[in-house]
Amino acid sequence: MIRIGFDNDEYIRKQSEQIAERISDFGGKLYLEFGGKLFDDYHASRVLPGFKPDSKLQMLKNIANDVEIVIVISSCDIENMKIRRDIGISYDNDVLRLIDAFREFGLYVGSVVISKYNDQPAALKFKERLESLGIKTYIHRPIAGYPYDVEHIVSPEGFGKNEYIETERPLVVVTAPGPGSGKMATCLSQLYHENERGIKAGYAKFETFPIWNIPLKHPLNLAYEAATADLDDVNMIDPYHLEAYGKTAVNYNRDVEVFPVLNAIFERIKGESPYKSPTDMGVNMVGNCIVDDEVVREASNQEIIRRYFAALCDQRYGKVKPEVIEKIEVLMNQAKISSDDRKTVKQAINRSIETNNQPAVAIELHDGTIVTGKTTRLLGAASAALLNAVKSLAKLPKETMMIAPETIEPIQSLKVNTLGNHNPRLHTDEALIALAISASTSDVAKLAMEQLEKLRGCQAHSTVILSPVDVDVYRKLGIELTCEPQYNTKKLYHK
Repeated sequence: MIRIGFDNDEYIRKQSEQIAERISDFGGKLYLEFGGKLFDDYHASRVLPGFKPDSKLQMLKNIANDVEIVIVISSCDIENMKIRRDIGISYDNDVLRLIDAFREFGLYVGSVVISKYNDQPAALKFKERLESLGIKTYIHRPIAGYPYDVEHIVSPEGFGKNEYIETERPLVVVTAPGPGSGKMATCLSQLYHENERGIKAGYAKFETFPIWNIPLKHPLNLAYEAATADLDDVNMIDPYHLEAYGKTAVNYNRDVEVFPVLNAIFERIKGESPYKSPTDMGVNMVGNCIVDDEVVREASNQEIIRRYFAALCDQRYGKVKPEVIEKIEVLMNQAKISSDDRKTVKQAINRSIETNNQPAVAIELHDGTIVTGKTTRLLGAASAALLNAVKSLAKLPKETMMIAPETIEPIQSLKVNTLGNHNPRLHTDEALIALAISASTSDVAKLAMEQLEKLRGCQAHSTVILSPVDVDVYRKLGIELTCEPQYNTKKLYHK
């Protein structure tokens, strides 16, 4: 049984009201910077059981006629082919995916801004691609001295040189594929241009994390630090909020550090700043919609552990420095947890030991049952665990044969003899195809296939780094996977 810790419907209602109120405060037009993921916010759904990944979209859908979306992407991210880890696609392709998703929800995408543009060839090519698709595209170049040289920034030679984004609706949502894209600079640039044109407009920030009105060291806020360990984000008490109101509020270092500069920019643009603290800028109502703190704490602790294993694997790939792992270890100590608190870890390791240290995978089902999979002649450990999981959910005896060997063997022959693969064992995608084929003639296989949706939100751990194919299948099934930071072989090259 999945326990709920967050009231999603109440969140959508309260968040919609808060944004409408902020639009009114600024005289009818608001540039709302969306931090984190506006679409597919899987981190939030993992740490806040009950939060739906598309909650923010649903909230905007309630006021769709007033909403216009501007997507910002950094030229540097385009040039470096930066990848979104959670869905495995590049930032530029994610811009296209986001546009499609927003349109499917009935939301209007007004334009794309390519920020930090310095004539990078890949960024220019992407601009041409967008324009060929009929998407309005604007260029914002780097501004010397940003964000500290306020006099230069707020001038015709600073924001004034940015292309003015023509917007039509009262709520302009500024979002991006990921952090560091230049969303805030885009919003401030627009405030400058709107003010030059005599148009009243304001700025607010929608950051889901950290949660401003829960304790600094609450696991939910620690999980955010773990998620951004590679960005050097640190949660802290907002000193400006404490001084202005005598109340404790949580924010993060970048917003606190830049607030005096941001205030100076507001004052130079509009004559005065509407905010007394960085927390004031936010419109986040998440903390008001937690209905079971114990459930949220446990989910957040599990997320910290998952981030720890992900960082260990990234270090093995050569993607992160040891300092990232050290930071997450500190967070785990603060939360008083260890990798042993992830139940599937010990089960997977024990299964591997029982099978002469062959790779093994353990999956924890929603009722607490843990099933394991070992490496066999026919199946990889990830495939075996997946099939054992659906077998358990279907309440089939362990000895039940869901896929006949004569179905698997031709696939193995194709892999090795025709396609030239060295590993004859079925990956998870191949095992599921074999199961689907068997389901056309076998009631047992059909029953097992019907259980796949029940795996969403289940936990899994592998004793080795799995292949990208297996990782991708587990992700698509909604299984939250972690891996030990070691490969199955000692080869230097791994596919």
